Amino acid sequence: MYGYIVGVVTKITPKNIIIENHGIGYLLIVSNPYNFSMNQEYKVFLHQYVREDIIDLYGFQQEEEKDLFLKLLSVSGIGPKSALSILATGTVSEIVKAIETRNDTYLRKFPGIGAKASQQIILDLKGKLNLVEEPNFQNTKLEDVEQALLALGYNKKEIGKVLPKLDQTQDEGILVKQALQALVK
Repeated sequence: MYGYIVGVVTKITPKNIIIENHGIGYLLIVSNPYNFSMNQEYKVFLHQYVREDIIDLYGFQQEEEKDLFLKLLSVSGIGPKSALSILATGTVSEIVKAIETRNDTYLRKFPGIGAKASQQIILDLKGKLNLVEEPNFQNTKLEDVEQALLALGYNKKEIGKVLPKLDQTQDEGILVKQALQALVK
């Protein structure tokens, strides 16, 4: 089982990318290959999908995407192609919101997802998605604080709980200190 790979993207096609790591090019099936740039280094989260005649590696730029992909695979009738098409068309927070609010109209807009499949997704996953909804910060100070905390190794879920509580009249340095104090409690 693979967790992630760090490497340089050497090829982009409409369905996949090739990422080179120590002289080996790994072919990764991704939801939107054009979110990657040639000759750039990326950390890509992986899922190895194995069936009797298939061994594929699926890649995701965010861990939340990978988690949602795995949850979607657990739904009866949803395979990796359908799950990937859902991720390619919507954001993680939009998809989670649609499932939690039973918005099957939103889910039916994805390629290969009809009324029956959308109802099955809602039935199987409603209330089971503890994925993080990414906060939408209008304030660049909070964005800077978030990036600093991510660099220190905190995850988005922890950071998302702390940032709304900060005194935004302070400068970034003070905000980072306040956030760290709140995270340690």
